[in-house]
Amino acid sequence: MKTLRPLIGVLLLTLAFASCKPETSPGDQFFAQGKYTEAIEAYSDKLKFDKNDVRVLYNRGRAYEELGNYELAALDFESALDIEPNNFQALLSLSNLNHKEKKYTTALLYANKAADISGAPAMASFMKARAQHQLGDTKEALKSYGQAIQIDKEFGQAYYNRGLLKIATGRIGSACEDFQLAVALEYPGSVDAQKKYCR
Repeated sequence: MKTLRPLIGVLLLTLAFASCKPETSPGDQFFAQGKYTEAIEAYSDKLKFDKNDVRVLYNRGRAYEELGNYELAALDFESALDIEPNNFQALLSLSNLNHKEKKYTTALLYANKAADISGAPAMASFMKARAQHQLGDTKEALKSYGQAIQIDKEFGQAYYNRGLLKIATGRIGSACEDFQLAVALEYPGSVDAQKKYCR
């Protein structure tokens, strides 16, 4: 399974949150340019004046994550959670980090916390499903993929991943329906999956 796709969704949430500000900070500018070390320095400078700025903590964590420093990224996400326990971005990023490190039980824990918050985004259910899938809990994974789709009918990756899970459990016809929907939503890999499994 591709682990970078959910990260894109989390990043889009970050950018949407950052766009609410009238001006883009130097750290955000560096991040957008892929200059993650410079972004970290800029975010750290800003945190000297307000160590409880959740947005800056989260964005610095994302910059650490892009550099592959998962330990420092996790520390920033956890600090953001200490200030805002129901912060979707921090919860989903921690779930994603643990998934990358194959700590699926911990990934599920964070995804569950996010999914249990009122108004949770579809990504929370998706990441919950992804962890359940890796832990071999097929029934719950199918249910969680379904919840993600119920929240967002245009969630191509959820259809695609649910289709793959259905293939693994022998539900070819239903899987092909999911692949067809993923194809219609132009999700990468769905055309190949449809050609491979649906004749």
